[in-house]
This record gives sequence, structure tokens and C-alpha cells, in this order.
Amino acid sequence: MTARMSKGRLWTARIMGWLVILFMLFDGVFKFIKPAPVVEGTVSLGYAEHHITLIGVLGLIPTLLYSIPRTSVLGAMLLTAYFGGVVATHIRMDAPLLTHTLFPIYLAVLTWGGLWLRDENVRKLIPFIKS
Repeated sequence: MTARMSKGRLWTARIMGWLVILFMLFDGVFKFIKPAPVVEGTVSLGYAEHHITLIGVLGLIPTLLYSIPRTSVLGAMLLTAYFGGVVATHIRMDAPLLTHTLFPIYLAVLTWGGLWLRDENVRKLIPFIKS
């Protein structure tokens, strides 16, 4: 499929996907390391400290699936579910809308946008333009 797409579209898709992967890897790894700001931030969202590692695992598994081309659609679906939980948490905490509450939506747009650009099956599933 990548042989028929322009270099610009391919690189745009790669950059969008890698932004999501790098952010989620960074987030997940820090949930295992547990520096004070991560612990304080997570606890301030209403979660117990012992949940931090589990939250990290639940974010890393779909990220790894998303990073493998063969399982990227499954990973995107699971990441979307994870992002929905993040949005719900921020709504419950009355977090700022544009910077905190909608940030997972921005990541979801990057996640699916990158897939849409590089995968014909996703374009058929989400047809913005009817041929």
C-alpha cells in the first residue's frame, strides 16, 4: 500500500503515528518509574497511588499494538477507549477544556488520522470522500 502513496502523505502518516507512540511510551514509562510529579498528578485526579502502574500497563499495551502495522487498527481502537477514560477523568475533575480535557481527543485524531492516511481499509471504513 505504501508504494502507491505519495512521500508527503506517507511521512505525514508516520509523524502523526510516532507522535502518539512517543507520547504514550513516555507517559507509560513514567507511570512505572513514578517520579513525584506523576504520583501527585495521578492522585490529584482521584486515583490511588497503587493504580499508577496498572494505568501505565493499560496505556502501553494498546500503544505497542498500535506500533505494529499488523495490529495497528486494534491498537487504535484500544487507545481510543483509553483516551475516553482520560477525557471522563478530566471532565469529572473540571480540568481546563482545551489543554487537559480535549488533549486525549487530539491524540485520538492523530492516532486515527495517521492510520487513515496510510491504510486503504481504514479509508474505506471512514470515507470522508465518496468515490
